[in-house]
Amino acid sequence: MRPYPYQQEMLDAIAVERGLHDRHRNLVVAATGTGKTVIAALDYRELAQVAGSQPSLLFVAHRREILEQSLRTYREVLGDGNFGELYVGGQRPERWNHVFASVQSLTAYGVTNIPRDAFSIVVIDEFHHAEAKTYRRIIEHLTPNELLGLTATPERADGTDVRSFFDGRTAAELRLWDALGADLLCPFHYFAVADGTDLRAITWSRGKYDDSQLDGVFTGNDARARIILTAVRDKIADVGRMRALGFCVSVAHAEYMARVFNEAGIPARCVTGQTPSDERSRALRDLRAAEVNVLFTVDVFNEGLDIPDVDTVLFLRPTESSTIFMQQLGRGLRRTHSKAVLTVLDFVGYHRKEFNFSRRFGALTGLHGKQLEKAVKEDFPFLPSGCQVRLDTQSQQLVLENLKSQIANRWNQIVAELRAAKDDSLAGFLDRSGLELSDILRRGSHSWTKLRRDASLPTLPGSELEQRLLKRVRAFAHVDDPERARAYRTMLSEAAANYEDLSPAEQRLARMLYYSLWSDGGGFESVGEGFQAFRRETATRAEISTVVDISFEAARHVPTVLTGRLADIPLQVHARYQREEILAALDFPRMPNSFREGVWYSRNLNVDAFFITLKKSESDYSPTTMYADYPISRELFHWESQSTTSVNSATGQRYLAGTSTVLLFARQEPKDEFGTAPYLFLGPATYVSHTGDRPIAITWRLGTSMPMDFFNHASAVAQ
Repeated sequence: MRPYPYQQEMLDAIAVERGLHDRHRNLVVAATGTGKTVIAALDYRELAQVAGSQPSLLFVAHRREILEQSLRTYREVLGDGNFGELYVGGQRPERWNHVFASVQSLTAYGVTNIPRDAFSIVVIDEFHHAEAKTYRRIIEHLTPNELLGLTATPERADGTDVRSFFDGRTAAELRLWDALGADLLCPFHYFAVADGTDLRAITWSRGKYDDSQLDGVFTGNDARARIILTAVRDKIADVGRMRALGFCVSVAHAEYMARVFNEAGIPARCVTGQTPSDERSRALRDLRAAEVNVLFTVDVFNEGLDIPDVDTVLFLRPTESSTIFMQQLGRGLRRTHSKAVLTVLDFVGYHRKEFNFSRRFGALTGLHGKQLEKAVKEDFPFLPSGCQVRLDTQSQQLVLENLKSQIANRWNQIVAELRAAKDDSLAGFLDRSGLELSDILRRGSHSWTKLRRDASLPTLPGSELEQRLLKRVRAFAHVDDPERARAYRTMLSEAAANYEDLSPAEQRLARMLYYSLWSDGGGFESVGEGFQAFRRETATRAEISTVVDISFEAARHVPTVLTGRLADIPLQVHARYQREEILAALDFPRMPNSFREGVWYSRNLNVDAFFITLKKSESDYSPTTMYADYPISRELFHWESQSTTSVNSATGQRYLAGTSTVLLFARQEPKDEFGTAPYLFLGPATYVSHTGDRPIAITWRLGTSMPMDFFNHASAVAQ
């Protein structure tokens, strides 16, 4: 069994956590029905291949059906029909090497009776149960080499986030777009419908509206209920066959909506945490049979409501958390033979300025900032096959106004948040606020130092150079290989050596940092003089060092060093670099800001460096430079030379004869959330074939297969 592209991408992410970051407790998040167990089995197969044997394994779940299916999956992946033993009900393992056990059986046996190091690998399915005492005993007692948690819902109804067991991290997550592209989930048609409610006077606290005040606005609001009924009848072809979930703000609201729908002739029930289990089971059976058309609920994470037959989702309250929004949406994304599409009705009112539509639509579409604003205006023209996002005129206006106000007022809100939190560290503030690093660095217009000063918090000192240098902090938000991260931290520290005292290899790395700060050289007589001036920038050095730490912690690829005659070049395959860093590493003889081409040949190193942007914009590239560059596979890359390069030219002959070392640097787009996007170093490449002339279309073979995530996204761009 070979992994699908999305599965390989997730396996790569887990491998990065272990190999690059030395993290051995990892969480996999993916929607129900998308094959989490297959990921776990494939991961086990890779670990077994590395070990040269099948390591001891404990797979824990809470239901016999899950355990039996999981055991079958492992046997299929491993090609071993005798692998594993069940420990559930009356079945008990004999060998205890590879055990698929129910949490109930382990508890009855006594977890403490199992040696702490009995299993090299422990996999816990439905990890959102981890807060339960039975699961917690297993997690706290056993000490495996690798712990893998699987869940569709990392946030629980009681507010607990199981990511706390993994230092707040998710190792691998199956994104909505990837799942839709892999045909694992049902396409959706999302409609935003203006409901006329005014929420601007409702109290906003701790990042959300006051639920009791929302309840007062929604419960008993007959005018809004009529709008909801009209939208349902307008968007659903056959309401009598509809199977819908409606998410409400309170039990009273859910009961009111059920009564409204029943009075309108649409059978509905209210199902919440207060509903008796037999009544809840009956309601679910009736929904599956379409004898009931809508279940109104407040319990977002109730597993009983995770039923594939749901074909309509009604958002009847504002949802501030993008995670909760996506989990509610996920209740209807399960595929069935009878469900062609999931219909989503989201009812939109007038919101406070603190409410942020960009999080919801960002999670839904993967778009942010100006790209998201443009998509809202244009009715989201680029979505996965079968999906639609439609906003009525009033909703579109409200959402656009909200997005624009977020961009305009965002900084003041972040300042107020920091002033209230008084966090001392950038990483801590990002973690507690839920903000992204790009929210702070803002394409060079802002910085952590500026944020602290605007919040009237103490900062380290700087000189007259500081304002210009703080704009360049964003140029370090991509550092993702250990050698460069260590070198940069050392050079940014108080104990940094003088440039002249560094070894040639260290000086290369120092120039990579230096020209990231001053691509024009900064007006200094030498790099050494510039570094002496930089030593006075205490605040800037500290902030860059922090950004390097945050960036490296988020690294998603395992880099490899260059070998042979390029072993002294401090560039690592599958790490990301800004143009200035690449040119400095390759001993570019001029200031990096003078470089305007997409190719450069280093005579001293006999290296041809290609700078490739896959998604070219006509505003940034002339017709003569809109080359057709794209991956053919993870090993082969199609590239076009400059339009002036002929087969018979010295440059063309060098390419085709393979007399130089060709290095490929590629990026998806020219810009990212920080500004100029870095390039992913795809590594050395060798000539395979070519066609045409001026430009020459060349197929290159990479020495190292490109990362699966980059290949998946690059392939989508090429289409």
